[in-house]
Amino acid sequence: MSGEHYDVIIVGSGPGGGTMAWRLAQTGKRILLIERGDYLLREPRNWDSQAVIVDGYYQATETWYSSDGKSFHPGLHYYVGGNSKFYGSILFRLREKDFTEIRHQDGIAPAWPVGYDTFEPYYQAAEELFHVHGLRGEDPTEPWSTKPYAHPPVSHEPRIQELFDNLKAAGHHPFHLPVGVRLVEKDGRAISTSPCIKCESFDGFPCPTNGKSDAQTMVVDPALRDCPNLTLLTRTYIERLVTDPSGRTVTGVAGSRDGAPFEASADIVVVACGALSSALLLLRSASDRHPNGLANGSDQVGRNYMRHNNSTVLAISKTPNPTRFQKTLGLNDFYFGDPDPTDDWDFPLGHIQMVGKSDGVQIHGEGLPGFLQWFPDKPFDWIAKHSVDFWLTSEDVPLAQNRVYYKDGKVHLDLTETNVEAHKRLRQKLRAICSFTDIHPHLFDRSLYLGKNVPIGGTAHQAGTLRFGDDPATSVLDRNCKAHELDNLYVTDASFFPSIGAVNPTLTIIANALRVADHLVARMGARDEIPPPRLFDHTEPREPLPA
Repeated sequence: MSGEHYDVIIVGSGPGGGTMAWRLAQTGKRILLIERGDYLLREPRNWDSQAVIVDGYYQATETWYSSDGKSFHPGLHYYVGGNSKFYGSILFRLREKDFTEIRHQDGIAPAWPVGYDTFEPYYQAAEELFHVHGLRGEDPTEPWSTKPYAHPPVSHEPRIQELFDNLKAAGHHPFHLPVGVRLVEKDGRAISTSPCIKCESFDGFPCPTNGKSDAQTMVVDPALRDCPNLTLLTRTYIERLVTDPSGRTVTGVAGSRDGAPFEASADIVVVACGALSSALLLLRSASDRHPNGLANGSDQVGRNYMRHNNSTVLAISKTPNPTRFQKTLGLNDFYFGDPDPTDDWDFPLGHIQMVGKSDGVQIHGEGLPGFLQWFPDKPFDWIAKHSVDFWLTSEDVPLAQNRVYYKDGKVHLDLTETNVEAHKRLRQKLRAICSFTDIHPHLFDRSLYLGKNVPIGGTAHQAGTLRFGDDPATSVLDRNCKAHELDNLYVTDASFFPSIGAVNPTLTIIANALRVADHLVARMGARDEIPPPRLFDHTEPREPLPA
């Protein structure tokens, strides 16, 4: 191939790709990190609800198609740092039991080929790398760990503390959410030098103060500054991966940069574009040796797509809720089942957490007709001042027919929902909680948070399209996330998940990237030559510039 040669090329700069680049760059090897987008501009619009939530200003404008032929926008973000620029920065470990086979009403969530014990040290490293604030011991479902959190939990504001206390008094087990944030607080307030200011625009918004632990802030920028052997190319779209004549080795990547043809070669290629985009890249890389798509001899590429059953709901507090930083409380009492024996339900329900605070602009944009029935005389700003907002997550199970693929040159996403009844029951549990916590038990869906015209859950927690396993007939990747059919192709986004649990997947993506990076360091016979990049201080006069 023409173009420069690197030891490793990484496609995608989100949590999986950015973390991989951060780790491998310490070896002194030549690393190329490729991002199809650019740096997200830091501007007042970053905190504008109308632009970010209602208009989806920063979302990719491409159009995909559902199984019934309807078009939709997938709600993706193409920037340095990937979708983490907009995520809620809640960084959970999967529960230890999530690594085993879980029975649901609509099927089986399969076991992982490796157990929690393999991931535990990498979870710890990932929590420290992304500055996760939390408190061990509050959540009865949390898995064992070797160390406490390195950073204290983010404090609850008064109305959320009241909710926390009411839940505990009723016998529930609320806990402080594990939040990835660059925050130093005193007496519940961010101190003057804290990058995070505990604002209401943390969840679902980009952070112009670099207070959120996104991949750009925590790993990409520090590695670019401290590791001269790492190169970042932005505005670079990879059309396909190129193999040698045998089809066993990826020799490089081909695409375009700023509209001009682009090629580069490498000894090892890591794909981390996000579960949907990574599968599409492999499908676009079909060749004579791989007629159905690269690494797709099993016909599993793009299949087994999962995205959680997610709902964002708004309830109305009977007293004002002036909370700004609302995303601090979680509840897993229904994670593995319904503790009420009278409900006759033997399957998991899922997870409840707080979500970013609604404001009048978002509520007006939602056009929620349900409010007209229950609060006909209340303006949107009044509703916002009394809103309490929740995020509910239930596990969906992987189905072969749930897949992303190309048809007539267009991207199609087929989705048959699973475990919908479990999610409905989880909502009922939340309604019951509202009834004894001074909150009206009426839940209104905030569909804009998940993206317009997208099936329940959207693509925010996309996973499973290139799952790993020991059998090449039923999986795409092996235990080290190397493609079964190729010698040097690895994947480190959520594509590898064989099941998804019911907690946010990003910490597992980061931990797995560190795990696979250790494997690659050993494979290359490399050793660390550069100290771990220190966290970039964005107040310094010089920032890393994209190539």
